[in-house]
Amino acid sequence: MAQILPFSNNMKIKKAKILIIDDEQYICDSCSQVFVKDGYQVDTANNGITGLHKIREIKPDLVLVDLKMPGMSGMEVLEEIKKIDPTIVSIVITGYATIESAVEAMKREAYDFLPKPFTPDELRLVTHRAIKKRKLILETNRLREEKDRMRENFISMVSHQLRTPLVAVQQYFEVILGGMVGEVSEEQKNMLNRSKIRIDELIQLIKEWLDFAKIDANKLVGELKPTNLIPILSKILDSLQSLAKQNNVTLKMDVPKNLALISGNTNVLEQVFLNLVENSIRYNKDDGNVTITAGMENGYVKVEVSDTGIGISKHDIPFIFDQFYQVKQGNRTDGTGLGLSIVKKIIDAHFGTIEVTSELGQGTTFRILLPKIQEGKNE
Repeated sequence: MAQILPFSNNMKIKKAKILIIDDEQYICDSCSQVFVKDGYQVDTANNGITGLHKIREIKPDLVLVDLKMPGMSGMEVLEEIKKIDPTIVSIVITGYATIESAVEAMKREAYDFLPKPFTPDELRLVTHRAIKKRKLILETNRLREEKDRMRENFISMVSHQLRTPLVAVQQYFEVILGGMVGEVSEEQKNMLNRSKIRIDELIQLIKEWLDFAKIDANKLVGELKPTNLIPILSKILDSLQSLAKQNNVTLKMDVPKNLALISGNTNVLEQVFLNLVENSIRYNKDDGNVTITAGMENGYVKVEVSDTGIGISKHDIPFIFDQFYQVKQGNRTDGTGLGLSIVKKIIDAHFGTIEVTSELGQGTTFRILLPKIQEGKNE
């Protein structure tokens, strides 16, 4: 049997709060004596209901839970602990230890399993590991929150410190090219126009990067509500009629009137279909078509955006949703490489999927599946 090392002072994390939930009073008393001696704050409860009340009240770092208790079982207590605070670390203590119960406890995210009877040193050792785990969880959460704050600050900095001066430069170019500050030669106009195009591209890149960075899946999920896709699709087609006419492309829509509702965010879904339809127009052929169809498929609302355009090569298809990946269009690349990344991020946040099928010279079809709202759940 492996020797258990005594618990030393340098292993302690002082002032950690421990709650013991066990219907056997002597277990609560003996464990409390060990923990108080080691400098922990300790409380006890003799049943699951009381234990959960104390968890909400004292907010412990660690909870020791007996599996076999009258009333609420230890397994049920583990489930409720995670609902109250998923960062709390739980240890199961039981005199009925089996492999099955240990596996079941771990499935309910218990950190460790301590069979009765156990020695003070065994209790100290598993407790130290658990408190250390709790500290790592809290530190990880703190770093994640700090990262989110840094990201938000960086987004703000990019928006104000980069985009604002570029827009000012763009406006100066328009003033000069408009001849408002004096005559401009053809050669100068050509140079200024080329520069203005590069500035426009940079502003578009910043805009799309900001859009991508601002899309927070967790926040989006919190903002989802019953949504009808038909008005969204109709609005996109109306807004892009002018662009389609300029490119000699015909827009068509074939959508049933009774299309099921989805749980969605209207603003970002408009961004999805605007991006897809606009791309289908820009990369189409002369006298081409763009068609939006919709229907139901295995509990999902299916929307397809198809075009008769230049198509995408088999080499490019696996990568088109990657950030900054640019598809070659003839001898050049267009766009920032972020538009389709934004589309996929939005669809993922809606628990949907997006696929693409395409052949060079034969057109492209983007296929989106979004889960429909089940009847009785569209509150």
